[in-house]
Amino acid sequence: MTGEQDKLKPGQKFPTPTRGNGDRVFYETLLRQRPDSEMAQEWCVNYGVLPEEEAAKAYKKVLKRKGKQKSGTSTGTPSTSVKKAKKTKKVIGDVEYDAGMDAGGDEGIGVAAL
Repeated sequence: MTGEQDKLKPGQKFPTPTRGNGDRVFYETLLRQRPDSEMAQEWCVNYGVLPEEEAAKAYKKVLKRKGKQKSGTSTGTPSTSVKKAKKTKKVIGDVEYDAGMDAGGDEGIGVAAL
């Protein structure tokens, strides 16, 4: 187990998928096309598909972004402290409608007339 942990790149949490893996192809392509993509950066760091130096830089960006998100949400916005009233749906004029889709006792799938 320690040998496997030595191979992990900075920020890697999961085993690196093969080159033909659909997710890997998607996120690597996304990262090439949009290097600022947070989603692609995080996935590539978590799965260790980036080269060592690039992984270290991306991992720092991911940590910085995660730190901002955590500190930003912990300030306690007024919307979290105030309970919101639940919306209730009112049903007006229930109408029963028969679409004629009932099957009789002798009508069924696979019943052949003899």
